[in-house]
Amino acid sequence: MNFDFSDDQKMLRDQARKFLTEKCPPKTVRKVLESDGQYDQALWKQICEMGWTGTAIPEAYGGLGLGHLELCVIAEEMGRVLAPVPFASSVYLATEALLIAGTEEQKKKYLPKLAAGELIGTLALAEGAHPPSPRTIKTTFKGGKLDGVKTPVADGEVADFAVVLARSSDGAGERSLSLAVVDLKGSGVSRRAVKTIDPSRGHAEITFKGASAEALGPAGEGWDLARRVLDRAAVLMAFEQVGGADACLAMAKDYALNRYAFGRQIGSFQAIKHKLAEMYVWNELARSNAFFGAWALSTNAPELPEAAAGARISATDAFHFASKENIQTHGGMGFTWELDCHLYYRRSKQLSLALGASRVWKDRLVNHLEKKNVA
Repeated sequence: MNFDFSDDQKMLRDQARKFLTEKCPPKTVRKVLESDGQYDQALWKQICEMGWTGTAIPEAYGGLGLGHLELCVIAEEMGRVLAPVPFASSVYLATEALLIAGTEEQKKKYLPKLAAGELIGTLALAEGAHPPSPRTIKTTFKGGKLDGVKTPVADGEVADFAVVLARSSDGAGERSLSLAVVDLKGSGVSRRAVKTIDPSRGHAEITFKGASAEALGPAGEGWDLARRVLDRAAVLMAFEQVGGADACLAMAKDYALNRYAFGRQIGSFQAIKHKLAEMYVWNELARSNAFFGAWALSTNAPELPEAAAGARISATDAFHFASKENIQTHGGMGFTWELDCHLYYRRSKQLSLALGASRVWKDRLVNHLEKKNVA
């Protein structure tokens, strides 16, 4: 079985890397970080013009009709430059939710505008520090109205609509939850920014008070649909994390070859060699898991839940480790604002929680493996 990308996909990767390296240098991330802006609007416009927001959307709905493998390729390059745009929220989450659960009418309404970048979407699951679960969801969706508070919601301040997980019937089981689509610019919706470790990826608290919404998918299947969306997003975000981890390794290597101490390159010291070698091992392990996830996602294989969990766990660990060791390789300078190391550390911490903490995904992986062994 060949897990490598095709020549066309590698060409897409090279083009994406060239474009993003030119259009999204570190100063672009810093500009958003140091301002009140939620994302880089100029970069987002150019990305939309490239058609990347419609990569996995079928041509019938205004997309490029390429597929998830091509989206994985683009995601890795987005992660490599820490692109400060709402790509993950709108493409990995909102778009995937509509592709999975949307009616034909909903797909025709939303997907062409998502593909063109005319709309930004997001997914609202969490309601505080605890991981979302059938027991913790308090937001209600009854009679076409949403009531409750969702926080933190990625790109919640800039999104035009949200796919919301809410309680649609009494009880605390999975069958009591449904998905709903809500216009975030409509009445009954208020938003405020939430501070996080990485302001270049904005988050918000969204309050619903009788906000009009429409069901997405069958009633009572919200929890199952949300998990399916997260599985897909986990694979895509794993590639983004792998891209960030790879950039950290490249930064550390370049610094180790150009920094001299005691008349020698610091890269010649055993302690630095070991750091770089260990970063490489973690990165390659994460890439292998991400490739397995990409295969499962692109073929809709039954192994997708466990492949997604494996990719999520491995990529999260690799990016966090690489971002830390990159700082350590740079020594005292690595901790300063002037160097770009902290940008990657910030993003690694933010992405590690974006779809749920590692312990949540480890539990999911163990549960899937146990079920497989029992079967």
